[in-house]
Amino acid sequence: MIKTYHFCLRTLFLYGIVILSVGCSTVNQKKESDRIIDVDDRAIQEIVAENAMVVSAHPIASEIGLQIIKNGGNAIDAAIATHFALAVAYPSAGNLGGGGFMVLRLQNGKTDALDFREVAPKAADRDMYLDKNGEVKEGKSLYGHLAAGVPGSVDGMIKAHERYGSIPLPKLIQPAIDLAKKGVLLTKKEAEKLNKHRENFIKYSSSPPKDFIRKKWKAGDTLFQADLAHTLEQIKERGRAGFYEGEIAAKIVDEMNQGGGLISFEDLKNYQAQWRKPLIGSYKNHKVITMPPPSSGGLALLQMLKMIEDFPVQQWGWQNKKTVHLMVEIEKRVYADRAKYLGDPDFFDVPVNQLLDEIYLIDRIAGFDKNKITASATIGAGLEAPVESEETTHFSIVDTQGNAVAITTTLNREMGSKVVVNGAGFLLNNEMDDFSIKPGHPNSYGLIGGKANAIEPQKRMLSSMTPTILEKNGELFMVVGTPGGSTIITSVFQTILNVVEYGQTMQQAVSLPRFHHQWLPDTIYTEQIGFDKKTHNHLLKMGYIIKKRSPIGKVDAILRREDGKLEAGADPRGDDAAAFY
Repeated sequence: MIKTYHFCLRTLFLYGIVILSVGCSTVNQKKESDRIIDVDDRAIQEIVAENAMVVSAHPIASEIGLQIIKNGGNAIDAAIATHFALAVAYPSAGNLGGGGFMVLRLQNGKTDALDFREVAPKAADRDMYLDKNGEVKEGKSLYGHLAAGVPGSVDGMIKAHERYGSIPLPKLIQPAIDLAKKGVLLTKKEAEKLNKHRENFIKYSSSPPKDFIRKKWKAGDTLFQADLAHTLEQIKERGRAGFYEGEIAAKIVDEMNQGGGLISFEDLKNYQAQWRKPLIGSYKNHKVITMPPPSSGGLALLQMLKMIEDFPVQQWGWQNKKTVHLMVEIEKRVYADRAKYLGDPDFFDVPVNQLLDEIYLIDRIAGFDKNKITASATIGAGLEAPVESEETTHFSIVDTQGNAVAITTTLNREMGSKVVVNGAGFLLNNEMDDFSIKPGHPNSYGLIGGKANAIEPQKRMLSSMTPTILEKNGELFMVVGTPGGSTIITSVFQTILNVVEYGQTMQQAVSLPRFHHQWLPDTIYTEQIGFDKKTHNHLLKMGYIIKKRSPIGKVDAILRREDGKLEAGADPRGDDAAAFY
């Protein structure tokens, strides 16, 4: 049975648009979408639409993406516009200075995947964060110029547009330019983040970023970003060259030179996003289309789904003690594999086929005992993976033709490296910390990484980002993804099961409490609401360690129902919102 919690309804006011709960639209809602469910700390209104939908981390970005579709654009056009809008409206994770992954499915069933993950600069080396004694220099991979990889987001959007765009690129970038010039009304969460990092912006940037530190921010304040608007105008006018060459490239390199970073003109000019073949798997009668390496997320998700497929989890029930125990045991095995075998496929031979082999996976879970836990120390021979930041963002889009796009993008940690490029107005990532900065030895978190993810020049760092699209009976079924670092994979896994096995609506599946296990440390992490008392006590008696933590993930998803209508899942853990018509 689904647990429910009763609290109050949220309302946001932005640019005169009233946004109830997690939906935003200027059209009348259908009666059937007026049902209310009580979840977490607010009542969540279920959103159902007839034609198209955009679900992202910020309501204005979602509205901008939807307007592109209303103007005749497709889902890829909307994704590009949404991405650039998030770079303005959601600076903690939306970005020009980061990277990410895109999975798409066209109306005719064609699928594709775009890897615009950052790469290590050409001057990077395996020991760049170690001192003369071979010890980790604390914070160097996390803060400041040396933490930044070569950004991939802009090239990713350009390449997506070249292959699938239908509206001229300048028209997709202009809304973000207007937003940067006219200003963004800050939500409480975004105001708090800017205030929290004020001193870091000053400390790590070569020049204090005036737009971000102009005042002590509060909800409802307007954030103007003139320098960012200028950068976006350069991209609008010159395309790829407007960022990776010329004036903006010079500003990035000058920022590097001022702070001891490594990104060069050559690094920028040579960066290329890569089209890759999506990983295709199945769960019962659903086709699962997801991201291949260097994301570990897609492969791990397919492993989890295949291992759980033959167990009667629907009969056991949602977050029943048996269900949780099985899911945790599966997660342990998958994360052990991830730590040992996953890395950039251009530098490391990732055994994808072997890891997804059905016989291998059956054997992997064969030792499962419903009455006993398996200690993580006894599972596999992998090495513990480094911690990943959870400050990422995901958005899901379906257009009027049925084209679908799932994009997860990131700066890594909240506000990335805390370096704002002087005169360009955007933050640089700190993705270099996603490498194993000292393979075989504890990194700055006290965790161990493997050789597959060691630092090498122009190599992509491993990620857990898991943008995913599902089909059912040959038709689009679900678009899903989330931020959350290492919790991304388990959040997507649980969201899919919530809908497929337990018949939850998309909003229920996104909003209900989640849990996470990643092999090491050998701990189940839950949100503050956690398990019900019976399940919690049973797991403790079995020998599990359970720790409560901050919210897990911010899933943004879309479900295509049997009647063809679209159902939104916008995560109430953030300011996430659905725009639709």
